[in-house]
Amino acid sequence: NMKDDVNVQNKILGKTFFWMFLGLLGSGIIAWYTYSSGLFVNIVTSGSFGVLLIVELVAVLLFSFLFRKLPPVAVGILYFIYAMLNGITLSVVFVVYELYSVVYLFAISALVFGILAFIGYKTNKDLSSWGPYITVFLIAGIVLSVINLFIKNSAFDLFIDWLILALFCGVTIYDINKVKLLQSESNIDQEKIHIYCAMQLYLDFINIFLRILSIFGNRKD
Repeated sequence: NMKDDVNVQNKILGKTFFWMFLGLLGSGIIAWYTYSSGLFVNIVTSGSFGVLLIVELVAVLLFSFLFRKLPPVAVGILYFIYAMLNGITLSVVFVVYELYSVVYLFAISALVFGILAFIGYKTNKDLSSWGPYITVFLIAGIVLSVINLFIKNSAFDLFIDWLILALFCGVTIYDINKVKLLQSESNIDQEKIHIYCAMQLYLDFINIFLRILSIFGNRKD
């Protein structure tokens, strides 16, 4: 029944966005606390920042590889651990950018994300063929960003920011579309599918926000 399918889709999408919102809210609160309490300075001066990034990466990989095997509660806990860790990392935006700029561009990012989500939801095309290309572009984007850390060319930097922003706009449409298709897969526990999708969309949103901030943000002098 088509109507039942749409209801199930909307229910899963609703849960997905709710979890994504909780993750972002958690990250935001932790980021502000890390910055305003001065904890950020301790993390950087003690050299724990690199360790933090590695732990984050491990959390994402664990999440991706073990997602199908872990019980829903464990998946939920992993997601929140990641969101909290990411909050500590994200406190750097309060250090680098003016507060009004962060808030204003966060709102713009949310609007852009909402539009992309709408497109992804409304499109009836099967976008699964985008998958391999997206992975290749993601790796390319990361490699270029790392190279640019050494070159420090501002024009190249801007090019990468726009490139990755465009990429994540595509990825967001793809991921929302995937949320629609995933619930028809019977081999995934329906109790945790929305957490998996929330993690994907959380990452998409953070990447869009960081790129928009990098391009348009007002840096502190």
